[in-house]
Amino acid sequence: MAYWWVSQNKTWSHEVGGGFMWAPKTDERGNTHFGWAFMLDVRPGDLIFSFEGAQVQAVGVAYSSAYSANQPPNFGKNGETWSLEGWRVDVQYSHLERPFRPAEYMSMLAPLLPSKYSPLQASGRGNQAYLFPVPDALGSAILNLATVEIPTLPALSLGEIDFDHVEQDIISDSALRETEKASLVLSRRGQGLFRSRVSSIERACRVTGLTSDKFLIASHIKPWKSSSNAERLDGNNGLFLSPHVDKLFDSGMITFTQRGEMLVSSALDSEVLNRWNIDPTQHFGRFNGDQAYFLAHHQEVTFKS
Repeated sequence: MAYWWVSQNKTWSHEVGGGFMWAPKTDERGNTHFGWAFMLDVRPGDLIFSFEGAQVQAVGVAYSSAYSANQPPNFGKNGETWSLEGWRVDVQYSHLERPFRPAEYMSMLAPLLPSKYSPLQASGRGNQAYLFPVPDALGSAILNLATVEIPTLPALSLGEIDFDHVEQDIISDSALRETEKASLVLSRRGQGLFRSRVSSIERACRVTGLTSDKFLIASHIKPWKSSSNAERLDGNNGLFLSPHVDKLFDSGMITFTQRGEMLVSSALDSEVLNRWNIDPTQHFGRFNGDQAYFLAHHQEVTFKS
């Protein structure tokens, strides 16, 4: 197992929610960069530290080697100076309960920094590049600071799950790899990769505050049947909701704005919210830009205004 450090910054929510790392093969002038070329050295089982906003935010496990893939469409302006063709590595991320700033621990970390391709400066500021190899001693020290369980990979083989007749279209799609078929089947059920990707972004029900994973539903914002295969697996297209809140959201009785305001359908009996002790005037926390894209669809299509 090797350690890697990925500086994601503006693409963090795309990559953690989507379960991948992506780097261009070249820039617009045809030049490559060591931080992109290192993608070819990542192997399944390698551990990845996700760095964003001056903090280590998540730990991931690679479950593929690098393969050619086009730039994700939701990169937008962030990827305008990169080639469309790049390297992608599939990653299972686990969000840290307490993200930490390496700058606060440099007395311990600085002596462990490599002389070449270091992810950090002696001050604790991140160096400018995408992907860095991390020496074992430094990786162990960061892992101790992260105090997070190494993510476990969900079932990625069709032989490990049962599927029903509704999922036959996925199973018979020859363009999909077996791991993709298994992931999509479980995604339809709010399980597997989709559920774990939602948990890397949403750690509680926005309305009730409940954090117990076994009592929360991983609910698609843009309905599964209306989503592309990539959207079906994107954690940004999901919310962790308590069952009664999921019922309201899934049926279009409530929705949310990007700012975290709740919109209530005129078709909903106000007594329902009173009985369930839901205050629609409350602020439910701002959503990231990727979630906002899916919420806009929910407001326009699912929500019964």
